[in-house]
Amino acid sequence: MSFFKKMKEKITGTNDSVTGKFKEGLTKTRDSFTSKVNDLVARFREIDEEFFEELEEVLLQADVGYETVMELIDLLKVEVQRKNIKDTAGIQTVISEKLVEIYNSQGESDNSLNIQEDGITVLLMVGVNGVGKTTTIGKLASRLKAEGKTVMLAAGDTFRAGAIDQLVVWGERAGVEVIRQSEGSDPAAVMFDAVNAAKKRNVDVLICDTAGRLQNKVNLMNELQKVHRVIGREIPGAPHEVLLALDATTGQNALIQAETFKEATDVTGIVLTKLDGTAKGGIVLAIRNKLNIPVKFVGLGEGIDDLQPFDPEKYVYGLFAEGLELEADQEAEKDGDK
Repeated sequence: MSFFKKMKEKITGTNDSVTGKFKEGLTKTRDSFTSKVNDLVARFREIDEEFFEELEEVLLQADVGYETVMELIDLLKVEVQRKNIKDTAGIQTVISEKLVEIYNSQGESDNSLNIQEDGITVLLMVGVNGVGKTTTIGKLASRLKAEGKTVMLAAGDTFRAGAIDQLVVWGERAGVEVIRQSEGSDPAAVMFDAVNAAKKRNVDVLICDTAGRLQNKVNLMNELQKVHRVIGREIPGAPHEVLLALDATTGQNALIQAETFKEATDVTGIVLTKLDGTAKGGIVLAIRNKLNIPVKFVGLGEGIDDLQPFDPEKYVYGLFAEGLELEADQEAEKDGDK
């Protein structure tokens, strides 16, 4: 059975609507990236060194990342030689297979949240201003509440004008309480109040917003470490997740941000926002491969239910949907002719 058929069986039937969200959400990347791959396949009947060089360029333009691209090209060359593949027919299936393989090369990542069976689960959301951090918190709160959990939010971004009010609006949409103080308050004090309020109300999950920008990087990172210490002192082992929100539309700049935050705090997972708004969706692979931090959620649209757990196979399917389906149809026709 082909890779595509195996993947199709695995990702459809379980939740077709989610698979559809990945396909729709990756339209911009697919229109740019896959169309260029299709052009390559049309121009190159045979797989040679020039084909690999042009494929390399297409992958780099999608922000897959230099190291990841080099690894993929090497894997493709080995596979082409091993299977004695001469022409480009079916190459998209091979590329898809190797992309999933690369994503899982450091062990299949667990995109589930580290929810505690007993006591409060604390999720700390970090990221620079403008990446969609507050919106992500609101969508995540709504998702967790729909799963039957009681959720509380902590308005720890006290430095950005309007940040507290924005979180309150999202709290109202999701139907969850928001613990806040006045603008300019000490974020660590907000966290202290929020943790104690969560304890009194027997809350299941506390999601903490944080500042995205202070006077300089050192101040920002010191503030995050202070918040981390306060939470850990009140609830040993917390925060149970440190989720870094990154804007997919910024491409390689998102990778630089991830490296910076990883130095300052123990980032356990990435939330990649606005994936539907970029033609550079390959950044998912670059982040995973370079930093070994799993992408736990992706934003695939504006709706409150468009924050979805990341699945590498659904992601690759979303990238190559039309090409993979065409190859599967061609394979089925060949089987029917036998």
